[in-house]
Amino acid sequence: MGILTILIFLPLVFGVVILLMPKSLTAYFKYLTVAVSLAQLIIASWLFYQFKTGVNFAGVSNLSQYQWIEKLDWIRLDVGSFGTLQIDYLLGVDGFSIGLVWLSALVMLIAALSSWEIKTNLKGYFALFLLLDTAIIGVFCSLDLFLFYIFYELMLLPLYFLIGMWGGVRREYAAIKFFLYTLFGSIFMLLVIAGLYLSVTDPTTGNHTFNMVYAMNPANYSAGFILSAAANVQILGFSARSISFIVVFIAFAIKVPVFPFHTWLPDAHVEAPTPISIILAGILLKVGGYGIIRIAYGIFPEVAVSLSFWMGLLGVISIIYGAMNALAQRDLKRLIAYSSVSHMGFVLLGIASLTAEGLNGAMMQMISHGFLSVMLFFIVGVIYNRVHDRDIYNFRGLANQMPVFTGFVMIAFFASLGLPGFSAFIAEAFTLIGAFSSQAINGLLPRWMAMVAAFGILLGAGYLLWTLQRMFFGTLRLKKEEWQSQLKDLNFREILTLTPLAVLALVLGIMPSLVFNVMSSSVNQFLMLFK
Repeated sequence: MGILTILIFLPLVFGVVILLMPKSLTAYFKYLTVAVSLAQLIIASWLFYQFKTGVNFAGVSNLSQYQWIEKLDWIRLDVGSFGTLQIDYLLGVDGFSIGLVWLSALVMLIAALSSWEIKTNLKGYFALFLLLDTAIIGVFCSLDLFLFYIFYELMLLPLYFLIGMWGGVRREYAAIKFFLYTLFGSIFMLLVIAGLYLSVTDPTTGNHTFNMVYAMNPANYSAGFILSAAANVQILGFSARSISFIVVFIAFAIKVPVFPFHTWLPDAHVEAPTPISIILAGILLKVGGYGIIRIAYGIFPEVAVSLSFWMGLLGVISIIYGAMNALAQRDLKRLIAYSSVSHMGFVLLGIASLTAEGLNGAMMQMISHGFLSVMLFFIVGVIYNRVHDRDIYNFRGLANQMPVFTGFVMIAFFASLGLPGFSAFIAEAFTLIGAFSSQAINGLLPRWMAMVAAFGILLGAGYLLWTLQRMFFGTLRLKKEEWQSQLKDLNFREILTLTPLAVLALVLGIMPSLVFNVMSSSVNQFLMLFK
């Protein structure tokens, strides 16, 4: 059993243990979940530290760029004239996935600590929580498209119940909307995966395969099949590969979420309990960005190049649209949800630039936004758990009442608006550099896109600084007098949760090479697909 298998299935094993534990031990469920999440973070940290960088890869036709590879024969089925159906249990990580694996482990630990606010049906909650943990890590480690799809779909079930059973007043509506949006995209993606199976062969066995790495190498396509690079199949005037790219892109764009596929996000965030909002913003959105890079751009590079202008345009629209909506919000949680739409727009813009700076910036933005959004939603949860209200206009002068809390809020807000010295500044700066230089390097994106995207940073400063001034500065004034006794400053558990997130924002802002050094070789290898 390999280290990645242990990392993936450790939460699932203890989820089953929780289901088997008697009701008399309910009080220990949260401690066990935190312990499992901490063990997972330790393993992920060791993997990140041991990851070898600067490797001179031999090419995309093999697994030389991936580390801790685990490959087992999983399904072998004789399918007549099509040979043998080959599905492998294939795991591995590279510079794109190792950072997201570590981020996922960190976010799940923070969410586990935040889950102490859950008071009802703890057995079901923590069992579903650990099942979700397994599915998330599995997505980032899978190198077989069929295995990837299983983990990708497995995320839906626990999230549906976690929102629908432990969420707010409109939790059923939010859960169903999230489920249907995501399922709509992923069903059509399954058809593309089936088409890719008929178009890719394993050079060692000659069988068709779901191997994601072979699918990224046009030399391995079987001529004549629907998604082969050599096939001339046309559907409504578009090539089959163009339609496949669009289908896969939409499936992952829903997760990101990219305008106009974003409408599930504010509802899901507002109605989800705080730990699930943390997971949605911290990890689920990154699954969409990762899928666009790994599958949409990685397997259909020629289509990606031809449509990069439109991808960049969607990114710019998401940046401005998300920021404008955030400016109009009174609900603090909804404001942060729309800010995620804006911040993730930088990810799509960086990917669309197809430059080393843009891709590195996009990956840094995913990691930076991962822990910063966790920090922001945890901050909302602190206030909501105390007075059950999130209306910005109902609070003023909280700095006098909660000084330590206000200090963390200021770090989170200034880091999120891209202040120099914080991680988001590095991420957005590299993304904008990549988008601005794309016209000179590959002619894909016009420079006005970078200029308009930069305006989104100004809008971000507007809604964050306005919220900070409105809620925390001035004379203490609350909607209800009894709130003053309820709004106590942070306790030890809350400080313990927020401190590492604040430290990360500073450390990666000062030493971004901690992430860039790990990613750079994989980014350079990835860009060779577009030469």
